[in-house]
Amino acid sequence: MLNHWLAAFPLVAILRGLHPDEALPVGRTLSAAGFRVLEVPLNSPRPLDSIRLLSHALGDDHLVGAGTVMTEAQVEDVAAAGGRLVVMPHADTAIIRAAKRAGLFCVPGVATPTEAFAALSAGADGLKLFPSNQVTPEGLKAWRAVLPRELPVLPVGGITPDTMAPWLAAGAQGFGIGTSLYVPGSDIDEIARRAQSFARAWAALATHSKEHRA
Repeated sequence: MLNHWLAAFPLVAILRGLHPDEALPVGRTLSAAGFRVLEVPLNSPRPLDSIRLLSHALGDDHLVGAGTVMTEAQVEDVAAAGGRLVVMPHADTAIIRAAKRAGLFCVPGVATPTEAFAALSAGADGLKLFPSNQVTPEGLKAWRAVLPRELPVLPVGGITPDTMAPWLAAGAQGFGIGTSLYVPGSDIDEIARRAQSFARAWAALATHSKEHRA
C-alpha cells in the first residue's frame, strides 16, 4: 500500500529537470534527510536513465518513479527502467489502469471530487491535489467528508515548510515538494539545506499532531 511508503516521512521529492549525472548525489542527499519517495518527471533530461540509476542505488527501501506520465506507453517505459511509481498531472483513467496492470503505484492529479472518484474507481493508490491553490485547505476538508479515510491525498504546488500545517489540519496525508526543494543546477549543499528544512518542519508537525491527539 502507498501508505506504507508515506508512514514515516510523507514528503515526495519532485525532481523536475534532474540530469542523470546528478541523480545519485541528489538522491543520496535527499535520502539522508529522510526522503523515501522520489519522482523524476518525464519532461526532465533523459528521465528514464535517472530513474534507473536511483532505483538501483537507493534500493528497495525507497520508492522511485516518474512524474508527468501522459501515455500508456510511458507507463511501460517507467516499469522497464525499474520505476515503481507513476504520478500524473491529470486523472486519465486509461493511464491509471495501465499503471495498475504493470504493478506500479499510481497517484493521478485531481482538482475536483468528480476526478477524484473516477481515479479511485480506476484503481488509483492516492490522489495528487493539483494545483493545490485551486482547491485550498478548506476545499480539502470538505472532500475528506466523502473520501475514504485512509486514502492518501497529497497537495502539490507551492508547498513550503511553512505552508504544510493548514493542509495537515484539513486532512492531507503528505505532500509533493517541487521547486521549494530542488531546482536544476542547485548546489548539493543547498539541496541538503532545503531537504533538512522540510525534515525539521515535518518532525515538528508530527510531534504536535501526536501531542494534540493525546
